[in-house]
Amino acid sequence: MSTPYDLVLKGGRVVDPAAGVDAVRDVAVRAGRIAAVEPEVEVDAAREVVDVSGRLVLPGLIDTHAHVFEHAVGRFGLNPDLVGVHSGTTTVVDLGGASCMSMGAFKRFIVEPAETRIFSFISIYPAGEGHLSPEIYGAGIDVDLCIACIEANQGFVKGIKVNAEIGSMSIYGLDKIRKAKAASRATGVPLYVHFGELFPAPENPRVPYDIDAIVPDVAGLLEPGDIMAHPFTRHPGGFVDRNGRVHPIVSEALARGVRVDVGHGSHFSFEVARKVLDAGIVPTTLGADMHGYNTQKPVDPGTPPTHPDPEMAPFGGDARFSLTHAMVELLALGLGLDEVLPMVSSRAAEGLGVAGELGTLAPGGVADVSVLADERGRWTLSDNDSNQVRAERMLRPLFCLRAGRRFDADAPILPVPRAA
Repeated sequence: MSTPYDLVLKGGRVVDPAAGVDAVRDVAVRAGRIAAVEPEVEVDAAREVVDVSGRLVLPGLIDTHAHVFEHAVGRFGLNPDLVGVHSGTTTVVDLGGASCMSMGAFKRFIVEPAETRIFSFISIYPAGEGHLSPEIYGAGIDVDLCIACIEANQGFVKGIKVNAEIGSMSIYGLDKIRKAKAASRATGVPLYVHFGELFPAPENPRVPYDIDAIVPDVAGLLEPGDIMAHPFTRHPGGFVDRNGRVHPIVSEALARGVRVDVGHGSHFSFEVARKVLDAGIVPTTLGADMHGYNTQKPVDPGTPPTHPDPEMAPFGGDARFSLTHAMVELLALGLGLDEVLPMVSSRAAEGLGVAGELGTLAPGGVADVSVLADERGRWTLSDNDSNQVRAERMLRPLFCLRAGRRFDADAPILPVPRAA
Protein backbone atom coordinates (compact mmCIF):
# COMPACT_ATOMS: atom_id res chain seq x y z
CA MET A 1 0.00 0.00 0.00
CA SER A 2 1.44 3.37 -1.00
CA THR A 3 1.69 6.15 1.57
CA PRO A 4 -0.96 8.73 0.69
CA TYR A 5 0.81 11.71 2.26
CA ASP A 6 4.40 12.64 3.02
CA LEU A 7 3.39 15.12 5.72
CA VAL A 8 0.26 16.33 7.45
CA LEU A 9 0.13 19.61 9.37
CA LYS A 10 -2.54 18.85 11.93
CA GLY A 11 -5.07 21.21 13.48
CA GLY A 12 -3.66 24.67 12.71
CA ARG A 13 -5.57 27.82 11.88
CA VAL A 14 -5.27 27.87 8.10
CA VAL A 15 -5.58 31.36 6.63
CA ASP A 16 -5.43 31.49 2.84
CA PRO A 17 -6.69 34.82 1.44
CA ALA A 18 -6.58 33.56 -2.15
CA ALA A 19 -8.91 30.66 -1.33
CA GLY A 20 -11.05 32.58 1.16
CA VAL A 21 -10.18 30.13 3.95
CA ASP A 22 -9.84 31.06 7.62
CA ALA A 23 -10.56 27.98 9.72
CA VAL A 24 -8.99 25.11 11.61
CA ARG A 25 -7.86 22.66 8.96
CA ASP A 26 -5.40 19.85 8.29
CA VAL A 27 -2.95 20.40 5.43
CA ALA A 28 -1.59 17.35 3.64
CA VAL A 29 1.51 17.36 1.43
CA ARG A 30 2.57 14.84 -1.18
CA ALA A 31 5.58 15.05 -3.54
CA GLY A 32 6.16 18.72 -2.81
CA ARG A 33 2.58 19.77 -3.59
CA ILE A 34 -0.47 20.56 -1.49
CA ALA A 35 -2.55 17.36 -1.60
CA ALA A 36 -5.49 18.31 0.63
CA VAL A 37 -6.81 21.02 2.95
CA GLU A 38 -9.65 19.53 4.96
CA PRO A 39 -11.27 19.72 8.42
CA GLU A 40 -9.94 16.23 9.03
CA VAL A 41 -7.28 14.39 7.02
CA GLU A 42 -6.69 10.67 7.54
CA VAL A 43 -3.18 10.39 8.96
CA ASP A 44 -2.80 6.68 9.70
CA ALA A 45 -0.56 6.09 6.72
CA ALA A 46 1.15 9.50 6.59
CA ARG A 47 4.93 9.40 6.85
CA GLU A 48 4.97 12.35 9.26
CA VAL A 49 2.36 14.26 11.24
CA VAL A 50 3.12 17.61 12.85
CA ASP A 51 0.75 19.06 15.45
CA VAL A 52 0.33 22.76 14.66
CA SER A 53 -2.73 23.40 16.81
CA GLY A 54 -2.85 27.00 17.99
CA ARG A 55 -0.51 28.08 15.17
CA LEU A 56 -1.13 30.09 12.02
CA VAL A 57 -0.67 27.98 8.90
CA LEU A 58 -0.23 30.31 5.95
CA PRO A 59 0.75 30.19 2.29
CA GLY A 60 4.54 30.43 2.12
CA LEU A 61 5.40 34.05 2.88
CA ILE A 62 6.62 36.14 -0.07
CA ASP A 63 9.02 39.01 0.61
CA THR A 64 8.61 41.42 -2.30
CA HIS A 65 11.71 43.48 -1.51
CA ALA A 66 14.96 41.77 -0.53
CA HIS A 67 18.68 42.27 -1.15
CA VAL A 68 20.31 38.86 -1.51
CA PHE A 69 23.13 39.28 -4.02
CA GLU A 70 25.57 38.29 -1.32
CA HIS A 71 29.26 39.19 -1.78
CA ALA A 72 28.60 41.18 -4.97
CA VAL A 73 27.14 44.43 -3.62
CA GLY A 74 29.46 45.06 -0.70
CA ARG A 75 27.87 44.98 2.70
CA PHE A 76 24.43 45.43 1.14
CA GLY A 77 23.60 41.85 0.10
CA LEU A 78 22.43 39.26 2.63
CA ASN A 79 22.42 35.48 2.37
CA PRO A 80 19.10 34.50 0.76
CA ASP A 81 18.38 31.63 3.13
CA LEU A 82 19.11 33.83 6.15
CA VAL A 83 16.24 36.14 5.20
CA GLY A 84 14.32 33.37 3.44
CA VAL A 85 13.59 29.84 4.63
CA HIS A 86 15.48 30.18 7.92
CA SER A 87 13.32 33.20 8.74
CA GLY A 88 10.09 31.43 7.76
CA THR A 89 9.86 33.04 4.31
CA THR A 90 9.75 30.77 1.27
CA THR A 91 10.13 33.29 -1.57
CA VAL A 92 12.13 36.51 -1.85
CA VAL A 93 12.37 39.05 -4.64
CA ASP A 94 15.84 40.57 -5.07
CA LEU A 95 15.41 44.26 -5.82
CA GLY A 96 18.05 45.58 -8.17
CA GLY A 97 21.03 43.58 -6.97
CA ALA A 98 21.58 42.04 -10.39
CA SER A 99 21.86 43.98 -13.64
CA CYS A 100 22.28 43.00 -17.27
CA MET A 101 26.03 42.84 -16.51
CA SER A 102 25.78 40.53 -13.50
CA MET A 103 22.64 38.44 -14.01
CA GLY A 104 24.61 35.33 -14.94
CA ALA A 105 26.69 35.44 -11.77
CA PHE A 106 23.61 36.13 -9.65
CA LYS A 107 21.81 33.08 -10.97
CA ARG A 108 24.84 30.78 -10.86
CA PHE A 109 26.26 31.66 -7.46
CA ILE A 110 23.23 32.85 -5.49
CA VAL A 111 19.98 31.52 -6.97
CA GLU A 112 21.05 27.97 -7.84
CA PRO A 113 22.54 27.04 -4.43
CA ALA A 114 19.75 28.71 -2.41
CA GLU A 115 16.99 26.75 -0.73
CA THR A 116 14.79 29.84 -0.83
CA ARG A 117 12.89 30.58 -4.05
CA ILE A 118 14.26 33.77 -5.61
CA PHE A 119 12.92 36.11 -8.27
CA SER A 120 14.62 39.23 -9.60
CA PHE A 121 13.69 42.80 -10.33
CA ILE A 122 16.64 43.71 -12.52
CA SER A 123 18.50 46.98 -11.98
CA ILE A 124 18.24 49.43 -14.87
CA TYR A 125 21.75 50.54 -13.88
CA PRO A 126 24.60 48.32 -15.10
CA ALA A 127 26.26 48.43 -11.68
CA GLY A 128 23.20 47.11 -9.86
CA GLU A 129 22.78 48.25 -6.27
CA GLY A 130 25.40 50.71 -5.16
CA HIS A 131 24.89 52.81 -2.04
CA LEU A 132 28.23 54.57 -2.18
CA SER A 133 27.58 57.25 -4.82
CA PRO A 134 24.58 58.93 -6.46
CA GLU A 135 26.48 58.80 -9.76
CA ILE A 136 25.77 55.06 -9.95
CA TYR A 137 22.02 55.67 -10.11
CA GLY A 138 21.78 56.82 -13.69
CA ALA A 139 25.12 56.33 -15.40
CA GLY A 140 25.60 54.00 -18.36
CA ILE A 141 22.02 52.81 -18.78
CA ASP A 142 21.61 50.58 -21.83
CA VAL A 143 17.89 50.07 -22.48
CA ASP A 144 18.38 47.53 -25.26
CA LEU A 145 20.75 45.40 -23.18
CA CYS A 146 18.34 45.48 -20.24
CA ILE A 147 15.50 44.37 -22.53
CA ALA A 148 17.62 41.54 -23.94
CA CYS A 149 18.51 40.34 -20.44
CA ILE A 150 14.87 40.30 -19.35
CA GLU A 151 13.82 38.42 -22.47
CA ALA A 152 16.57 35.85 -21.87
CA ASN A 153 15.37 35.34 -18.30
CA GLN A 154 11.61 35.23 -18.69
CA GLY A 155 9.85 33.78 -15.68
CA PHE A 156 12.74 34.75 -13.41
CA VAL A 157 13.06 38.50 -13.96
CA LYS A 158 9.74 39.90 -12.80
CA GLY A 159 10.36 43.65 -13.07
CA ILE A 160 12.80 46.56 -13.27
CA LYS A 161 14.17 48.59 -10.34
CA VAL A 162 14.90 52.32 -10.56
CA ASN A 163 15.61 54.97 -7.91
CA ALA A 164 13.85 58.33 -7.74
CA GLU A 165 15.71 60.17 -5.00
CA ILE A 166 17.01 63.72 -4.86
CA GLY A 167 20.76 63.00 -4.98
CA SER A 168 20.68 61.24 -8.33
CA MET A 169 17.62 63.12 -9.66
CA SER A 170 19.75 66.28 -9.33
CA ILE A 171 22.24 64.67 -11.70
CA TYR A 172 20.02 62.81 -14.19
CA GLY A 173 16.53 64.22 -13.71
CA LEU A 174 13.70 62.17 -15.18
CA ASP A 175 15.89 60.76 -17.95
CA LYS A 176 16.73 57.55 -16.05
CA ILE A 177 13.06 57.04 -15.08
CA ARG A 178 11.97 57.41 -18.70
CA LYS A 179 14.62 54.92 -19.85
CA ALA A 180 13.54 52.40 -17.24
CA LYS A 181 9.91 52.89 -18.25
CA ALA A 182 10.83 52.29 -21.89
CA ALA A 183 12.40 48.93 -20.95
CA SER A 184 9.35 48.12 -18.83
CA ARG A 185 6.92 48.78 -21.69
CA ALA A 186 9.02 46.82 -24.17
CA THR A 187 9.12 43.71 -21.97
CA GLY A 188 5.75 43.93 -20.23
CA VAL A 189 7.24 43.75 -16.74
CA PRO A 190 6.45 46.36 -14.07
CA LEU A 191 8.66 49.21 -12.96
CA TYR A 192 9.53 49.37 -9.25
CA VAL A 193 10.43 52.89 -8.08
CA HIS A 194 12.31 53.76 -4.90
CA PHE A 195 11.19 57.02 -3.23
CA GLY A 196 12.97 58.73 -0.33
CA GLU A 197 16.32 60.50 -0.13
CA LEU A 198 19.48 58.41 -0.27
CA PHE A 199 21.94 61.22 -1.03
CA PRO A 200 21.45 64.97 -0.50
CA ALA A 201 21.23 67.21 -3.54
CA PRO A 202 24.68 68.51 -4.61
CA GLU A 203 25.49 72.18 -4.11
CA ASN A 204 25.62 72.70 -7.87
CA PRO A 205 23.09 70.26 -9.35
CA ARG A 206 23.21 69.49 -13.06
CA VAL A 207 19.41 69.28 -13.02
CA PRO A 208 17.96 71.54 -10.30
CA TYR A 209 15.11 69.60 -8.73
CA ASP A 210 12.54 70.37 -6.04
CA ILE A 211 12.47 67.33 -3.74
CA ASP A 212 8.68 67.61 -3.42
CA ALA A 213 8.30 67.42 -7.21
CA ILE A 214 9.76 63.91 -7.41
CA VAL A 215 6.66 61.93 -6.42
CA PRO A 216 4.23 63.92 -8.62
CA ASP A 217 6.58 63.90 -11.64
CA VAL A 218 7.41 60.19 -11.42
CA ALA A 219 3.93 58.99 -10.47
CA GLY A 220 2.62 60.66 -13.61
CA LEU A 221 4.80 58.33 -15.71
CA LEU A 222 3.64 55.12 -14.05
CA GLU A 223 1.12 52.65 -15.45
CA PRO A 224 -1.09 49.91 -13.97
CA GLY A 225 1.06 47.24 -12.33
CA ASP A 226 4.00 49.56 -11.68
CA ILE A 227 5.08 49.85 -8.04
CA MET A 228 5.80 52.84 -5.81
CA ALA A 229 8.06 51.87 -2.89
CA HIS A 230 8.68 53.17 0.64
CA PRO A 231 5.33 54.85 1.40
CA PHE A 232 6.31 55.15 5.08
CA THR A 233 9.81 56.56 4.56
CA ARG A 234 11.17 58.94 7.16
CA HIS A 235 13.33 60.56 4.49
CA PRO A 236 12.36 63.58 2.35
CA GLY A 237 11.10 62.92 -1.16
CA GLY A 238 8.49 60.34 -0.22
CA PHE A 239 4.69 60.17 -0.12
CA VAL A 240 4.57 62.95 2.51
CA ASP A 241 5.84 66.39 1.45
CA ARG A 242 7.90 68.82 3.51
CA ASN A 243 4.69 70.39 4.86
CA GLY A 244 3.48 67.07 6.23
CA ARG A 245 0.83 66.48 3.59
CA VAL A 246 0.38 63.31 1.55
CA HIS A 247 0.76 63.93 -2.17
CA PRO A 248 -2.75 63.66 -3.72
CA ILE A 249 -1.30 62.04 -6.84
CA VAL A 250 -0.52 58.88 -4.84
CA SER A 251 -4.23 58.10 -4.40
CA GLU A 252 -4.81 58.96 -8.04
CA ALA A 253 -2.07 56.54 -9.10
CA LEU A 254 -3.53 53.75 -6.97
CA ALA A 255 -6.95 54.36 -8.49
CA ARG A 256 -5.54 53.66 -11.96
CA GLY A 257 -3.82 50.43 -10.90
CA VAL A 258 -0.38 51.45 -9.64
CA ARG A 259 0.71 49.32 -6.66
CA VAL A 260 2.48 50.26 -3.42
CA ASP A 261 5.14 48.18 -1.65
CA VAL A 262 6.12 48.94 1.94
CA GLY A 263 9.85 48.43 1.34
CA HIS A 264 10.50 48.68 5.09
CA GLY A 265 14.30 48.80 5.14
CA SER A 266 15.89 51.71 6.96
CA HIS A 267 13.05 54.01 5.96
CA PHE A 268 10.19 53.02 8.21
CA SER A 269 8.52 55.70 10.35
CA PHE A 270 5.46 55.11 12.53
CA GLU A 271 4.57 58.81 12.28
CA VAL A 272 4.66 58.83 8.48
CA ALA A 273 2.86 55.49 8.32
CA ARG A 274 -0.05 56.89 10.32
CA LYS A 275 -0.36 59.89 8.00
CA VAL A 276 -0.32 57.72 4.89
CA LEU A 277 -2.74 55.15 6.30
CA ASP A 278 -5.06 57.94 7.51
CA ALA A 279 -5.09 59.23 3.93
CA GLY A 280 -6.60 55.89 2.89
CA ILE A 281 -3.43 54.56 1.27
CA VAL A 282 -2.93 50.90 2.21
CA PRO A 283 0.10 49.16 0.66
CA THR A 284 -0.48 46.40 -1.85
CA THR A 285 2.51 44.32 -0.73
CA LEU A 286 4.90 44.18 2.21
CA GLY A 287 8.57 43.98 1.28
CA ALA A 288 10.89 43.89 4.30
CA ASP A 289 13.85 45.44 2.39
CA MET A 290 16.45 43.77 4.58
CA HIS A 291 20.09 44.46 3.78
CA GLY A 292 23.48 44.67 5.41
CA TYR A 293 22.97 48.22 6.61
CA ASN A 294 19.89 47.42 8.71
CA THR A 295 20.46 43.76 9.54
CA GLN A 296 23.49 42.23 11.23
CA LYS A 297 25.55 40.10 8.87
CA PRO A 298 28.97 38.46 8.93
CA VAL A 299 31.63 40.69 7.42
CA ASP A 300 32.65 39.54 3.94
CA PRO A 301 36.38 39.05 3.32
CA GLY A 302 37.86 42.32 2.13
CA THR A 303 34.91 44.39 3.36
CA PRO A 304 35.69 47.12 5.92
CA PRO A 305 34.69 45.85 9.40
CA THR A 306 31.81 48.27 9.91
CA HIS A 307 28.59 47.67 11.80
CA PRO A 308 25.00 48.66 11.03
CA ASP A 309 24.11 52.21 12.00
CA PRO A 310 22.09 51.92 15.25
CA GLU A 311 19.71 54.57 13.90
CA MET A 312 18.85 52.24 11.02
CA ALA A 313 18.14 49.14 13.10
CA PRO A 314 14.54 48.35 14.03
CA PHE A 315 15.53 47.52 17.60
CA GLY A 316 17.71 50.53 18.31
CA GLY A 317 20.99 48.87 17.34
CA ASP A 318 20.04 45.23 17.81
CA ALA A 319 20.15 44.86 14.01
CA ARG A 320 17.64 42.00 13.93
CA PHE A 321 14.69 42.02 11.61
CA SER A 322 12.33 39.81 9.60
CA LEU A 323 9.35 39.93 7.31
CA THR A 324 7.11 38.67 10.10
CA HIS A 325 8.26 41.54 12.34
CA ALA A 326 7.27 44.00 9.61
CA MET A 327 3.84 42.32 9.64
CA VAL A 328 3.64 42.86 13.41
CA GLU A 329 4.35 46.57 12.97
CA LEU A 330 1.46 46.97 10.54
CA LEU A 331 -0.84 45.14 12.94
CA ALA A 332 0.28 47.49 15.72
CA LEU A 333 -0.61 50.45 13.49
CA GLY A 334 -4.18 49.22 13.31
CA LEU A 335 -4.37 47.10 10.18
CA GLY A 336 -6.13 43.75 10.52
CA LEU A 337 -4.64 40.36 9.82
CA ASP A 338 -7.05 40.13 6.88
CA GLU A 339 -5.37 43.23 5.42
CA VAL A 340 -1.75 42.25 6.13
CA LEU A 341 -1.73 38.60 5.05
CA PRO A 342 -2.65 39.25 1.40
CA MET A 343 0.35 41.60 1.20
CA VAL A 344 2.71 38.65 1.78
CA SER A 345 0.71 35.98 -0.04
CA SER A 346 -2.06 36.40 -2.63
CA ARG A 347 -1.33 39.99 -3.71
CA ALA A 348 2.40 39.33 -3.80
CA ALA A 349 1.82 36.29 -6.02
CA GLU A 350 -0.50 38.27 -8.30
CA GLY A 351 2.12 40.97 -8.77
CA LEU A 352 4.72 38.34 -9.68
CA GLY A 353 2.41 36.59 -12.12
CA VAL A 354 2.41 33.34 -10.11
CA ALA A 355 -1.08 33.43 -8.57
CA GLY A 356 -2.50 29.93 -8.19
CA GLU A 357 0.97 28.39 -7.99
CA LEU A 358 2.38 30.40 -5.06
CA GLY A 359 0.70 32.52 -2.41
CA THR A 360 -2.03 29.94 -1.77
CA LEU A 361 -2.58 26.58 -0.09
CA ALA A 362 -5.00 25.39 -2.77
CA PRO A 363 -4.60 21.67 -3.52
CA GLY A 364 -2.32 21.11 -6.49
CA GLY A 365 -0.14 24.14 -5.77
CA VAL A 366 3.44 24.08 -4.56
CA ALA A 367 3.70 23.07 -0.90
CA ASP A 368 5.17 26.37 0.27
CA VAL A 369 3.80 26.86 3.79
CA SER A 370 4.77 29.19 6.66
CA VAL A 371 3.84 28.25 10.23
CA LEU A 372 3.80 31.08 12.76
CA ALA A 373 3.20 31.45 16.47
CA ASP A 374 0.41 33.96 17.12
CA GLU A 375 0.84 35.35 20.63
CA ARG A 376 -0.98 37.95 22.74
CA GLY A 377 0.69 40.26 25.25
CA ARG A 378 2.33 43.66 25.32
CA TRP A 379 5.52 44.47 23.46
CA THR A 380 7.42 47.63 22.56
CA LEU A 381 8.25 48.24 18.91
CA SER A 382 10.75 50.85 17.70
CA ASP A 383 10.95 52.41 14.25
CA ASN A 384 14.05 53.71 12.47
CA ASP A 385 13.80 57.04 14.32
CA SER A 386 13.57 55.21 17.68
CA ASN A 387 9.91 56.17 18.06
CA GLN A 388 7.90 53.51 19.84
CA VAL A 389 4.48 51.92 19.69
CA ARG A 390 2.89 49.17 21.72
CA ALA A 391 1.94 45.87 20.15
CA GLU A 392 -0.55 43.45 21.63
CA ARG A 393 -0.01 40.77 19.02
CA MET A 394 3.26 39.09 18.12
CA LEU A 395 3.85 36.84 15.13
CA ARG A 396 6.93 34.61 15.22
CA PRO A 397 8.05 32.24 12.47
CA LEU A 398 8.46 28.66 13.66
CA PHE A 399 9.20 26.77 10.45
CA CYS A 400 8.29 26.69 6.80
CA LEU A 401 7.89 24.14 4.05
CA ARG A 402 9.58 24.98 0.78
CA ALA A 403 8.16 22.64 -1.88
CA GLY A 404 7.32 20.26 0.96
CA ARG A 405 10.76 20.31 2.61
CA ARG A 406 10.91 21.61 6.18
CA PHE A 407 13.21 24.42 7.36
CA ASP A 408 13.19 25.64 10.95
CA ALA A 409 13.12 29.39 11.59
CA ASP A 410 16.49 29.54 13.32
CA ALA A 411 18.14 32.54 11.66
CA PRO A 412 20.25 34.56 14.13
CA ILE A 413 18.79 37.78 12.70
CA LEU A 414 15.26 37.03 13.93
CA PRO A 415 14.16 39.67 16.44
CA VAL A 416 13.77 39.00 20.14
CA PRO A 417 10.62 40.93 21.11
CA ARG A 418 10.88 43.37 24.03
CA ALA A 419 8.11 43.12 26.60
CA ALA A 420 6.36 46.42 27.32
